[in-house]
Amino acid sequence: MKIIISNSSSVPIYEQIKNTIINQIMNDELKEDETLPSIRNLAQDIKISVMTIKKAYDELEQEGYIISRQGKGTFVAPKNVGLAKEQAQKEIEEHITKIINIADKFEIKKDEIIDLFELFYGSDDK
Repeated sequence: MKIIISNSSSVPIYEQIKNTIINQIMNDELKEDETLPSIRNLAQDIKISVMTIKKAYDELEQEGYIISRQGKGTFVAPKNVGLAKEQAQKEIEEHITKIINIADKFEIKKDEIIDLFELFYGSDDK
């Protein structure tokens, strides 16, 4: 598992770790039931506080991405289709926000953006 931390990012480190793991799960880089590094091992590997890793793992478990089994370790949880769809929608919303900001900056009208979406996505109801 590869985790890259940006100290210059405004995103808290625990959240960077959490987001990286979520992305790896969603992109099937981490598979269902795959063992994750222990909190201590990951903390040592990326030279981050154990408490920071614990916070990331706790949130990942709360959100259903990972499962901790006492005495056995931490594993990738079975994929929740609803959770995966929710994550995809969140990512799409972020991109749409960027598109709207660019459109506003260059005074591109909503209808023009819709035309572009229909051109790329297709005007059929899919």
